[in-house]
Amino acid sequence: MTAAILAALAILFAMFAGFWTDWLWYRSVAYTSVYRTQMFTRAVMFTVFGVLMAVAVAFNIWLAHRLRPPLSAMSMEQQNLDRYRMSIAPFKKWVVLAVAAVIGLIAGGSASSQWRTWLQWINGESFGVTDPQFGKDVSFFAFDYPFYRFLLGFGFAVVVLSALAAALTHYLYGGIRLTTPGSRITQSATGHLSVLVGLFVALKAVAYWFDRYGLALKSGDFRDNEGWTGLRYVDANAYLPAKTILAIIAAICAVLFFATLWRRGWQLPVIGLGLMVLSAVLIGGVYPALVQQFQVKPNEQAKETPYIQKHMESTTQAYDIADAQVEDYSGQSEAEAEELRNAVSDTASIRLLDPSVVSPAFQQIQQVRGYYQFSPTLDVDRYSIEDSEQDTVVGLREMNVNNAPERNWINDHFRYTHGFGMVAASGTDILSNGQPDFLERDLPPEGDLGDYEPRVYFGEYTTQYSIVGGPQQEIDYAGEDGEVEYSYSGDAGVNLDNYFNRAAYALTMGEPQILYSGAIGEGSRILYNRTPKERVEAVAPWLTIDGDPYPAVVDGRIQWIVDAYTTTNGYPYSSRTTLGDVTETSLTENQGEVIAQENNVNYIRNSVKATVDAYSGSVELYEWDTEDPVLKTWRNAFPDTVQDREQISEELMDHLRYPQDLFKVQRELLQRYHVDNAGQFYSGSERWAVPDDPTHQGQTVPPYYLSMKMPDQDGQVFSLTTTFTPLNRDTLAAYMAVEADARSDDYGKMRILTLPSNTTVWGPQQVQSRFNSDPEIAESINLLSRGDSEVEYGNLLTVPLEGGLLYVEPVYVRGAGTNYPLLRRVLVTYGETTAFEDTLEDALDVVFGVTESGEEPEETPPPEEGEEEPPPDGEATVQESIEEAQQAWEDSEQALQNGDWEAFGEAQARLEEALDQLGGQDPARNEEEETPPDEESSPDANS
Repeated sequence: MTAAILAALAILFAMFAGFWTDWLWYRSVAYTSVYRTQMFTRAVMFTVFGVLMAVAVAFNIWLAHRLRPPLSAMSMEQQNLDRYRMSIAPFKKWVVLAVAAVIGLIAGGSASSQWRTWLQWINGESFGVTDPQFGKDVSFFAFDYPFYRFLLGFGFAVVVLSALAAALTHYLYGGIRLTTPGSRITQSATGHLSVLVGLFVALKAVAYWFDRYGLALKSGDFRDNEGWTGLRYVDANAYLPAKTILAIIAAICAVLFFATLWRRGWQLPVIGLGLMVLSAVLIGGVYPALVQQFQVKPNEQAKETPYIQKHMESTTQAYDIADAQVEDYSGQSEAEAEELRNAVSDTASIRLLDPSVVSPAFQQIQQVRGYYQFSPTLDVDRYSIEDSEQDTVVGLREMNVNNAPERNWINDHFRYTHGFGMVAASGTDILSNGQPDFLERDLPPEGDLGDYEPRVYFGEYTTQYSIVGGPQQEIDYAGEDGEVEYSYSGDAGVNLDNYFNRAAYALTMGEPQILYSGAIGEGSRILYNRTPKERVEAVAPWLTIDGDPYPAVVDGRIQWIVDAYTTTNGYPYSSRTTLGDVTETSLTENQGEVIAQENNVNYIRNSVKATVDAYSGSVELYEWDTEDPVLKTWRNAFPDTVQDREQISEELMDHLRYPQDLFKVQRELLQRYHVDNAGQFYSGSERWAVPDDPTHQGQTVPPYYLSMKMPDQDGQVFSLTTTFTPLNRDTLAAYMAVEADARSDDYGKMRILTLPSNTTVWGPQQVQSRFNSDPEIAESINLLSRGDSEVEYGNLLTVPLEGGLLYVEPVYVRGAGTNYPLLRRVLVTYGETTAFEDTLEDALDVVFGVTESGEEPEETPPPEEGEEEPPPDGEATVQESIEEAQQAWEDSEQALQNGDWEAFGEAQARLEEALDQLGGQDPARNEEEETPPDEESSPDANS
C-alpha cells in the first residue's frame, strides 16, 4: 500500500511539475495573466464541452435502457445477449459513467484546443469593412464564423456519438433485433433514434446555411492562382442558391423525422432523406457543373470580371498593399556623365559590407575566444556616428558551449552561460586591406556605441538552460590577464532556493543533478526559453513571429527587436498565402528559425513591436498598428499585456524598421495584384516574378536594406528594396522600395517603379551574366582565385539613378592562409558600361568616365614603342607573390634537408607572408587595424 501511494504521488507530481514550472516561468517575466487566461479558458472549454458530451451520451444510454422492451423474444440472438446483460447488470451505473467519462474527456480535450476561437468570438472587434456579397462585417468571417463552425462540428459529434450509444443499448436490450423473427425495432427505439437522426438533419440544414457564407472563404485554383479565395460566377449563381434550397429541404426532412413521435413509421422521413441526398447531388453538384461548362467557359472573362475585381480589392486591402504608389520609370538616363557621377552620393549610401558574407570575418577577427559565435547572417541597422547616421552591420558574440575547451555539466550550465558584447562595422566603409571597418569591437567592448550592458544571456543561439547567480562563478570574458569571472546580478529566471522548485525542474529538464548538486545554492536562478522568438511566442501566443530578430543598443542595454504579426485566415475574397513558403529566400537557411511554415493566412499586419533584453530577458510588447482590429480583439482578451505605441522610447524608435518577412509576403502578392483592372489580372500578361538570387541559384533574391532616395523623394531614407522581372524572363519589370525608417511620416509607403515593356532593361541575372562573361573581368576573377583562393560575390544592389539603374556588387576573396572573406573588388554597371575596380569610387569613375570632381579618371599611359605593356596591378601583385611563395618553399625545403632550423623558420615566415598577400591579407596593418590572433587557434610557424 505504501509503495502504491508513493507511486501515485510520484505520478501526480510529474503531472503537476510541468504546470508549476510554466507558472514560475510566466511569473518570472511578469506575464502570469497570459498563462492564467489561457489555462482558464482551456479549462472552462474542456469542462463545459466535455460535460455536455458526457451528459448527452449518458442520457441517451439511460433513455435507451429505459425504453427497452419488458420481455425479450426467445431466440438464439437474445439468448446470447442475455449473458452480456446479466454480466453488466451489477455494474450498469458504473459502465455508463465510465463510457460517458471517456468520451467526455476526449471531447473536452478537443474543445480546449479551440481556446483562440472562443476568445476571438467573445472579444471580436469590428473591421469597419463589409464583404461585397453578403454585406456582413469582415469580423463575422474572421471571428464569428469559425466559432459557429466549431459549434456545428461539436453538435454533429454529440448527435452521432449519442446515436451510436443509443443504438448499441437498444440492441443489447432487445429494442433492435438483427436476426430475431418479427419486428426488427420497437416503436420506442424508433421514436428515440428518429429524434436523433432528426437532430442530425436539422444540424445539416444549419450547416447548409452557413456554407453560403463559407463560399466567401472558399479556396481554389483559378488560372494558376492556387491562393484564390472567394466567390466566382458559378458560386454566386449556382452554389449559393443551391445551398439555400438544400437548407430548406434539410429543415423539412428534420421535421418529418421529429413527426415520427406522433406518426409511427419511417416511410416519410426516409423518402425525405432520399430526396435531400438526391437534391444534394443534382442541385449541389450537377447543376453548378452545367453552369460552369455552358455559361462560364464560353465567355469566362466577362462572367468572372466582377468577381475578380472583388478578389483583387479584398486582397490588396488585407495585405495592406492597396496604397502602393506605382509610377513609370524609363530605365534609361539622358543625364550627362558628370551629373550622374555627382548624383550617386546623393542618391544612395551604397552598402558594400554584405551581412550574409562577412560573418566569418567577424568570427575570425572579433571572436576572441572559440566559444563565442556570431550569426551566419548578420543584421543591418543604423547608428548615429559623429553626428552622421550610418548603415551598419551588427552582430552579437553569443555563447556556443559546443566549442568550450572542456565539456561537462558544470561548464555547460554554470560556467559558460553568456555571450559578451556587440560588434558593429560600417556598411559603406571598408579598410584598405579589405577588412570591415569596426565601429564597435574587442573585449571589453570599445567604439562608437557608448556605454552599455554587454552581457548576452538571451540570444538567437542561446538554446540551453543555464543556472546563474549562485555560488558557482561564471566565465565573463577573456581579459588581458586571462578570463574574468562574474556572477549574474539580474532578476531573470526562476529562483532555485527551495527543493520543491529544484525537484520540479530536475523532472522537467530531465537532469537529476539539479536536485542535489552543491553548485546550486542561495541566489541560484535557472534561465531557459532564452531565444527572443521563444520568449515573445510564449507571452503572446496569439502572434506570429518574424523569422529574423535583430539586436540594437537601446538606452544602455542590448535589446533584441522582434517584429510580430496579427493574422487571420478569415478575410473574405482575399488570396491565401503560406507564410513559410513566401518568406523563404537564399538567406533564410542561415538566419536561424523562419516564420511558421504551415501558417496559411489571408490577412496580415505588423501590429506589434516587441523587445527582449539580452541581459534581463524582460519582454516588452508595444502596439504598432493602432487601427488593426485583430490586435484590438487580442488586447480585449489579454488586457495590460501590450503597451500603447506612445510608450516606445525615442532611442528604440531609432532602430525600429519595416520587417523583412512582411515585405516578402507583400512582394509575393504584388507579382499578381499590382495591376489596376480585372482584365489584366485575367490575362496574366503583366505578371511579375521575384528573380532568383544570382549568387545563390535556386532561391529567390532577398530584399535589401539600403539608405537611398526614390525619384520623388528629397533625400535618402532607410528603405527595404527589391526587384521584379517579367514572368519567365530575366529583364527588369519593376523596382520597389518601402520606407523602412519608423521615424518617418511615410513609414510603410511603397513606391514601385515600372519599366517599359517595349525596351530591354537588364535584370539581376543578366547583370551577373554580363559580369561573368566580360573577358577582362573574367581574367581578373581568375587571377584572384588562383591557388587556394576563393572568390565570393556579395549582394547585388540595385539603385535607381537619374532615370537609369545602377548595379553594385562587392567581390570578396577568401585567400590561402585566411579562412574569412576580404573585400577586394567592386563590380559596377550602369547602362551598357561595366567596371571592375579595387574601390567603389574607382569603379564609379570608370563607369561614368568622370570623377566626382568632374575630371576624367586617370589612365595608365600606353607603353612606348618597343616597351612591353605592364600587367595590371592585381596581376603583377599576384605573380610576384606566387614567385615569392615558390622561392620561400624551395628555401624551406633546402633548410629542412640541411637541418638549419633557423633558416627553416625564416623561410616559413616568408612563405606565410606571401600566402597572406595572395589571399588579400595586408601584412602591414597599422596598430589600430591589427587583430590579436586567437591564442587557442594561432598556428606555430615552427611546428
